[in-house]
Order: sequence, then structure tokens, then C-alpha cells
Amino acid sequence: MKTVSAALLLLVSICCCAAMPRALNQISPGSCCFKFFTGRVPLKQIVSIAETHSSCQERGLVISTAGGKEICVSHHVVWARDTFKNLQVLQD
Repeated sequence: MKTVSAALLLLVSICCCAAMPRALNQISPGSCCFKFFTGRVPLKQIVSIAETHSSCQERGLVISTAGGKEICVSHHVVWARDTFKNLQVLQD
């Protein structure tokens, strides 16, 4: 019985580790956006950008700026999605 439990624990650990790289650019479930910025953030001010968690009611992108602010932008905003994709390419 101990062998089965150990094998199950190992299998769960492997699955979690394999899923980690995809989750790195996603905000935790408690960090959803409820208000969205409608302007445009200059590219030189963007330090990082991450998707809100898939369990959030509204999909969004959280932009961290050089000034230390976090700004929520709707996932439907084209410039924000393009910036997110471009930063993903640079990180890979």
C-alpha cells in the first residue's frame, strides 16, 4: 500500500511540475480584474504583463509598470494582447 501511495504522490508531483511553465505568466486565482484601464500604456513603461487566472469572470491582462503600478487591461484590447505575445516570444 505504501508503494502505491508513493507512486501516486510521484505522479501528481510530475504533473504539477510539468504544468508550472504555463502558469508562470498567469496571475493567481485571487487576482482578478474588476475595472479595466481604457487608455494605452507606453511600451517603454511596461516591465511585465501577465494574464489573469482562467477562473476570473472577465479575462484580462495585468501590466506592471516601471513606476510600480499594476494596471488591468481587458483581454479584448488588441495592443495589450500583441504586447503580451511579443513579450512571451522574448522570454522564450
